[in-house]
Order: sequence, then structure tokens, then C-alpha cells
Amino acid sequence: MAKPRKSRKMTDAPTRAVQSLGRRVRRWAFRALLGLIAAVLMVTLLYKIINPPTTPYMFAEGRRIGGVAQDWVSIEAVSPVMVRSVVAAEDANFCLHWGLDVTAIRAALAAGGDRGASTISQQVVKNVFLWQGRNWTRKALEAVWTPLTEALWSKRRILELYLNVAEFDRGVFGVQAAAQSYFGVDAADLTPVQAARLAMVLPDPKGRDAARPTDAQRRRSASILDGAATIRADGRAACFES
Repeated sequence: MAKPRKSRKMTDAPTRAVQSLGRRVRRWAFRALLGLIAAVLMVTLLYKIINPPTTPYMFAEGRRIGGVAQDWVSIEAVSPVMVRSVVAAEDANFCLHWGLDVTAIRAALAAGGDRGASTISQQVVKNVFLWQGRNWTRKALEAVWTPLTEALWSKRRILELYLNVAEFDRGVFGVQAAAQSYFGVDAADLTPVQAARLAMVLPDPKGRDAARPTDAQRRRSASILDGAATIRADGRAACFES
């Protein structure tokens, strides 16, 4: 006795259900991606004119140690030599790149990853929007978000945020709190030597002391002092000095 044949409609129904589910998943994923892009654009545009009340790292450190010191100041209230010292120490070609320093990245790769290649713009994106640590997901987001930030913000605004959210000591964030903590002065009154010493601690704020530097750190500070004068003389400070 021959078995009854299944109808084509019965056979195709599961296939159509799977295809329909796949289309819905793709639509949801596309909408989620659009929503994420819109959120990134919105928060980046917002921080172009509004100062962030905190950062993910600052918030985490405050929870960990019971509070942090930070006093927001405009870049106009920071000694110009302090601004130049930070650029000389962390990103001497700040005015010449669009957020990613390709030359520095190539040099870092050639050195086997033993040297850093993050620009000030990348550090701002990491500090303001993302999280700490050497995570490839974070680095990928940082690499995409940095050119967007450079396109929407001025170089001067990028430096203003950097100077206010960078960590200078355990629980001390921003140049105003750092100037008060280390030297008992306002950021506007920092001398060239004090500015160079503050810039010197940035790569390792918990391991370096601007007020009591070692001999090696004094030499590094002297190099930053020279670098700040050099970028002013050769025009590499033009994009952020009014």
C-alpha cells in the first residue's frame, strides 16, 4: 500500500517560518545598529557643548576609594604652557593628525607592542566614553569613535576635556585638582617646570610624583619642557592656541 504524499504546503511551512524569523532578526539587528549609531552621535554632539559630569573610570575609582577630587576648568583658565606640555608629552603631532597617528601606530607595531601609540584624541574617547584595559572590543570602538570625535569637536575642545578628566594621582582627576594637590596653585598659575612635571606623571599617575620626582623623572620633565617650547616655535601648537 502506497504512503500518502505530503502536500507541498505542509513541507514549505517550516521553511517559510525560518525565513520569516531570519528577516525579523535582521530587521531588529539593523534597528539596534541604527539606534547605537544615533546614541553615539547624540552623546558626542552633547559633550561638544556640555561638560561630562563624570567618566566611567572616574566613577569606578570613586566607588573603589571613596571619592575623587576634580574641579572642572575651561581651557582658558589653564596656563598655556601646561597645555603645550601635555601635548609635547603625550602627542606631539596632535595638530597634524585626524585622531589616529598612523606613523606612531606603525612604529608601535614594529616595536612589538612595547610602546604606546594612542593619541590624545584616542585617550579622550577612552576616558570619556569607554572603559580601561587592553581589550580588542574597546580598541575597535575607540578606533571608530575617535575620527568621529575629531570631526565634531575642535582640537581645543578635545584638549579641554583631556585636561579635565586625565588622572594625575590616586583619586586626583583634572589639571586644576592636580595643580592644587601637588603645588597648591591654580591651573592658571602653573610655572613651566610645574607644568612639565604634571605632564610627566600622565603615563603612570599612581607610580609617579610631580612634587617629588626621581632623577629620571626630572630628566623626563626637562625633555617635556623643551618639547613644549619646540612645538610652540615650529607651529605644532597652532591648532589649539588662540
